[in-house]
Amino acid sequence: MPGSEYHIDIAQTPSSAPALLAEASGLSINQVKQAMQKGAVWLSNDQGTKRLRRAKKVLSPGNQLHFYFDPAILNTIIPEPMLIADKGDYSIWIKPRSVLSQGSKWGDHCAITRWIESHDNKQRPAFIIHRLDKAASGLMLIGHGKKTTSLFGNLFAKKLIEKKYHAIVPGQFEQSKSITYSNEIDGKPAVSNVQLLRYHPQQDRSLLEISIETGRKHQIRKHLSEAGYPIIGDRLYGGGDKIDLQLTAVSLAFECPISGEYGEYQLPESFRLATD
Repeated sequence: MPGSEYHIDIAQTPSSAPALLAEASGLSINQVKQAMQKGAVWLSNDQGTKRLRRAKKVLSPGNQLHFYFDPAILNTIIPEPMLIADKGDYSIWIKPRSVLSQGSKWGDHCAITRWIESHDNKQRPAFIIHRLDKAASGLMLIGHGKKTTSLFGNLFAKKLIEKKYHAIVPGQFEQSKSITYSNEIDGKPAVSNVQLLRYHPQQDRSLLEISIETGRKHQIRKHLSEAGYPIIGDRLYGGGDKIDLQLTAVSLAFECPISGEYGEYQLPESFRLATD
């Protein structure tokens, strides 16, 4: 069943969102409530458009309901993210492959932030600070307050957070201490610094370490592909589709904007790319 959209103008009060959406979609009220919890229902009012999760929310005339129903998305089960460090105002997690950095109009239960909000026993909000591709894995920094998230966002904007990635590419990468790729992406400056860690002649593959000075969409994947080294498993940029994308975020380092303490977080060895 392909995804379907339903948009309903609220004409009278009281109005029950689950009942209205069940009538419009032909689904049961329980199915609608489950979809609401997974972020597929939105409410528009004079304050804007936001996700609607509360089944008992009072609707007013002039409001509009939006229901984006896609069974394939709503039935998706993601692997569980893993907490590495909890600093109260922020935390560091391992994002597995297939987990989203953020949701879409079709739902957000597959996004790391929503998963944390739903499973964290501290019952605190979770905000995205930076992104990691759905197909990639590794460390992510999550904020637990709008002020903290803004402070870390400023650090990223000023390039004061160091992120390193590992990737496996075919062939023998150029023997050099470091190579910088600076091809623009979508008309914007993009800089990736790449260094060979190991070459495996039996597999004819190279393990690379990458640090980035900018954060454009698919930056590492595009730069390596353009250089003739598409990441193994990169379905979009020529790396094949026989295995998962061999790209992972392995370290985060920064001076905490709240405490002033320097912190460096490493991805455990067991979660790193296997190259042997």
